[in-house]
Amino acid sequence: MRDTWLDRFFRDKNGNIVIIQPPNLPIMVWAISSFLQVIFKTGIIHTGLETISLIAIFIWSLAEIFQGVNYFRRSLGVFVLIVTIVSKLS
Repeated sequence: MRDTWLDRFFRDKNGNIVIIQPPNLPIMVWAISSFLQVIFKTGIIHTGLETISLIAIFIWSLAEIFQGVNYFRRSLGVFVLIVTIVSKLS
């Protein structure tokens, strides 16, 4: 197997192409709390769910940045972190 930049971007240390992985706990918490925000549109429950989802996606993105299996997953973590911060600032 050739070791090109593209290989390092999409392949893990075992040579497997990794783009999608099974969800881990932070991304599942984010998805569930984001879904529940659609049901609870206002009030303290909505605010709590919004905070939980923000913390969960922040933790997930940091985990991907520092522990991602390839450069694609790390870049995805950076992208999600930037989008999350920008969306909260606007």
